[in-house]
Amino acid sequence: MKMVTWLFSAVLAALVVAGQSFAAEPVKAVYHINEGTDKAVDVLRNVRNHMNADSTAKIIVVGHGKGIDFMLDGAEDKNKNPFNVTMEDLATKGVEFRVCNNTLVSRKIDKSKVVSPATIVPSGVAEIARLQRQEGFGYVKP
Repeated sequence: MKMVTWLFSAVLAALVVAGQSFAAEPVKAVYHINEGTDKAVDVLRNVRNHMNADSTAKIIVVGHGKGIDFMLDGAEDKNKNPFNVTMEDLATKGVEFRVCNNTLVSRKIDKSKVVSPATIVPSGVAEIARLQRQEGFGYVKP
């Protein structure tokens, strides 16, 4: 009986330790955008709200199609607010932005038009799938 009690205690302790290390892992979310600048306003608001609720979250915004428009030089919302200012602010909180190169090529947009802090990835949808499958990111499509 003592052996059963000891084994039960050991298993319970291991589960508690495992639960604590799992809880310490930050939430990882990939935000998918493939719509224009009106949708980008919503996405960026969602990302900001997410970071306000959980400052440890690891968030990556991936755009393709019209979803890259807000990450291009000179992009503004309908109130003439430049998107790059919001992007830079979110980047200081650890948010990353990724632009689909396939979209740049198909739309004949020069890579120099992509604003910092955004980086270019070969394929937006492939990047989303990779982040989900290989890095354990949750998928968010506002």
